[in-house]
Amino acid sequence: MLFKFATAEPLVVAMYRLAFSVLLLGIPLLWRRPGRIARRDLMLALLSGVFLAAHFGTWFFSLKLTSVASSTVLVTMHPFIVLLYGYFAWGERTRGWAVAGVALAVLGAILVSWGDFRLDASALLGDLLAFLGAVTVSGYFLIGRHLRQRLGAVEYSVLAYASATVVLLVAATLWGSPLTGFAPSNWWIFTALAVFPTIFGHTLFNWALKFVPASVISVSILGEPIGASILAWVIWRTAPGPMSLVGGTLILTGVGLFQWRREPT
Repeated sequence: MLFKFATAEPLVVAMYRLAFSVLLLGIPLLWRRPGRIARRDLMLALLSGVFLAAHFGTWFFSLKLTSVASSTVLVTMHPFIVLLYGYFAWGERTRGWAVAGVALAVLGAILVSWGDFRLDASALLGDLLAFLGAVTVSGYFLIGRHLRQRLGAVEYSVLAYASATVVLLVAATLWGSPLTGFAPSNWWIFTALAVFPTIFGHTLFNWALKFVPASVISVSILGEPIGASILAWVIWRTAPGPMSLVGGTLILTGVGLFQWRREPT
């Protein structure tokens, strides 16, 4: 919802969002003086930020080339990617009912966006970028799950966000996006994006990664369209249609089924 109020270009919005998050989290982190981080962990944390930046970039650009529905559905494929990687890399087994819950939640996401679907051969590249958005955010969560066993949530988040900020800055510069000169209200939007969906969103996910598998976080994020619909209703008085209500019910049911029936690890 906050993103819709910004007039800066998408890559610039994502860059400032993460840059402000680094400032807000980094100042108290310097006060705490965290211990030395192993070189391998440092490199992995920076790589995680590259994945996060790639996720923002590929998803934002996919929205310019394909429908919002196609982009949303393809980018929400990340729970399946995380489940597969968790199984083959770490032997994390998931019960069949839990996998069915994931499928049900993804079906709900499809129904929420149903009215925006379009079939267009020119949208193929956009669909591919959206799927790459799912792959890259999966890498972000999986690396986070690995590193959070040794790094604090704030330390890991600051490193990942800082790395993502640099990557997005380079990408925005190469793309020719103006880094200044937009409406002053954008700076408040950047700050709000840093505080709410990043610090109280991504950073809380990073904290939880120490205690639950990445698949749990990935599946839980499928509930995002429901929160967006509620905010749209409150802010713009845009009531969700019948298809959105059915889709939202399926999302909640699927997420609940996954959390209830997943194999303990």
